[in-house]
Amino acid sequence: MDAYLHVVCPDCNTTNRVPRERLDAGAKCGSCKKALVSAHPFELTKAGFDRHVGANDLPVVIDFWAPWCGPCRMMAPAYEQAAAQLAPNVRLAKLNTEAEPGIAARFGIRGIPTLIAFKKGREVARQAGAMDLPGLLGWIKANV
Repeated sequence: MDAYLHVVCPDCNTTNRVPRERLDAGAKCGSCKKALVSAHPFELTKAGFDRHVGANDLPVVIDFWAPWCGPCRMMAPAYEQAAAQLAPNVRLAKLNTEAEPGIAARFGIRGIPTLIAFKKGREVARQAGAMDLPGLLGWIKANV
């Protein structure tokens, strides 16, 4: 197991090399000085999507959602709680399909919410439909 991890900053999209033991000890971005790991999902945009998916040594789970979607809004609190429970070993992100339709089309998102788990730049699992907290945690742990 490597002593260092590559972790992409959720604020400035800079890839940071972080000692594994410092990951949950308040590691900060070398560029913007903000926290690299948060207990909250972070918003993804076209600008940082490929970097977060491809350059992170940590698994990334992305919730493809839209503000008008009732099931998406219903699942949001559970997704927030899952982020807090899985940090720092799994990163949870959200991508607004209304704001980023190109990325949604690239991944063939036909219904929302859709969760996609990525490891080392590759899609490893996909799940459509809202889930409660136990369902989310079980699905994420089984797939990353």
